[in-house]
Amino acid sequence: MQKRVLAFLAAGVWISISEFVRNELLFKSYWLEKYSSIGMVFPAEPINNGLWGVWSFMLAGVIVYLLHRLRFVETIVVVWFSVFVLMWVVIGNLNVLPMGLLVFAVPLSTVEVAVAAWLGKTILGRPAA
Repeated sequence: MQKRVLAFLAAGVWISISEFVRNELLFKSYWLEKYSSIGMVFPAEPINNGLWGVWSFMLAGVIVYLLHRLRFVETIVVVWFSVFVLMWVVIGNLNVLPMGLLVFAVPLSTVEVAVAAWLGKTILGRPAA
């Protein structure tokens, strides 16, 4: 049980850092420009950032859970498609997705999920499959 908690915490911290660096430090201008172009203000209140932190740890929980049921690569594929691709479809449908961002978001989100899964697998002591 301690390994699961540690795997969850490590993956959650990694995802939080990855999301913060990607969306706040590297690509915030894409978000600000997109929201401005549709006459909206980008939601950047502390509550919004806090909810992204919650989201990061929820994602970490899903990854750790699936590592017990799927192979390593299967976990990465299932999580990436079910979280990121579905999120992009939804926010694209709402017209708040800066499409130019996908060039960067696809590989970086894949790395984000892969590293989180690797952290979980390593801490849990699971062999790579």
